[in-house]
Amino acid sequence: MATEILMPALSPTMEEGTLAKWLVKEGDTVSSGDILAEIETDKATMEFEAVDEGIVGKILIAEGTAGVKVNTPIAVMVEEGESADAVPAPKADAPAAASPAAPSAPAASAAPAPAPAAPAKGGSRVLASPLARRLAKEKGVDIATLTGSGPHGRIVKADVEAASGAPKAAPAAAPAAAAPAPAPAAAPAGPGADLVKRMYEGRDYEEIPLDGMRKTIATRLTEAKQTIPHFYLRREVQLDALMKFRGQLNGQLEGRGIKLSVNDFIIKACALALQDVPDANAVWAGDRMLKLKPSDVAVAVAIEGGLFTPVLKDAHQKTISALSAEMKDLAARARTRKLAPHEYQGGSFAISNLGMMGIENFDAVINPPHGAILAVGAGIKKPVVKADGEIGVATVMSMTLSVDHRVIDGALGADLLKAIVGYLENPMSMLA
Repeated sequence: MATEILMPALSPTMEEGTLAKWLVKEGDTVSSGDILAEIETDKATMEFEAVDEGIVGKILIAEGTAGVKVNTPIAVMVEEGESADAVPAPKADAPAAASPAAPSAPAASAAPAPAPAAPAKGGSRVLASPLARRLAKEKGVDIATLTGSGPHGRIVKADVEAASGAPKAAPAAAPAAAAPAPAPAAAPAGPGADLVKRMYEGRDYEEIPLDGMRKTIATRLTEAKQTIPHFYLRREVQLDALMKFRGQLNGQLEGRGIKLSVNDFIIKACALALQDVPDANAVWAGDRMLKLKPSDVAVAVAIEGGLFTPVLKDAHQKTISALSAEMKDLAARARTRKLAPHEYQGGSFAISNLGMMGIENFDAVINPPHGAILAVGAGIKKPVVKADGEIGVATVMSMTLSVDHRVIDGALGADLLKAIVGYLENPMSMLA
């Protein structure tokens, strides 16, 4: 029986996507696990796999079509000898084919399969794949008694194997179901596009439409500023001991092709501080807080048109050189939009470092549901009063901790920032 292939939800927050590229054409035979298409979400380009075998009977959504809603039919899969004409075309409100999109970044190596649909069977015929039918016959399973986990309740190979008790590869662990996120707060009323354009009549400008990433950033950061009660804690840290220690380590690691950055030490310091002040290692979850045990630290990475915050999981357990290598890999793949959702979602704490761009200090906006974000400025030589009362010169770096007051109170935030400063001013303690 012909079945529709629906636009999948490739991340928990995905509501629509761009069908960047078809990797199959009408008439192609596909098997479970074959890559059908590349789909752009708000953050990345990901591969969409077939969950069953069959023949691509009709492609309903053309390459380059943007704004395709999740669960919109994008193609029709048929069995041998069947026609795709029996399946109705997409509704009139489905997005029309757009002009070809700009070449997309290579797709991520894996993508979650679409969510199972509710069981559905056409008339008296059981909706099942040919492979599932053959396997059921071989194993003596009454296919009419099974509930399908494929699209539209279609019975697939895994359903027959489960019923027959046949061994099969363990599926990847599914993410824990999260409580529904609160709807984003409405943006404050302001001049609409038409009014703004009239204000600039006669002036030379370029109109830039918002892509998915820019829309997401605008929505999330507006929500963050409107709904999160931010407060800010500021400290200066003297970096001379760290710079000397870093130079020594880099000299020893030179033969291994490793070069540690100041940012690598900051990541490690934050990870250890979250272990020292565990009550600050928490996130806001609507009607409760979640207190994390591992230190999963996110780091902001600027890319063209937006940013990613890849997460270094269990950062407190990793060496500084391991964190350095992982961060370089994540940053490189972020810039080409190759990160999978699990690599940039999660964490309880984030770091935004603009010091490398010469910014001395700034306040960062919390990335929900994180409890805090550390804004890191540039290290600058300044006059300081030494412990003996003499005036000297030191390399001083300004840091601002933006804190969600619902999660972390003032004294607790001060303890966390003090611990971070302590590790950076005594860098050998990070190796203990």
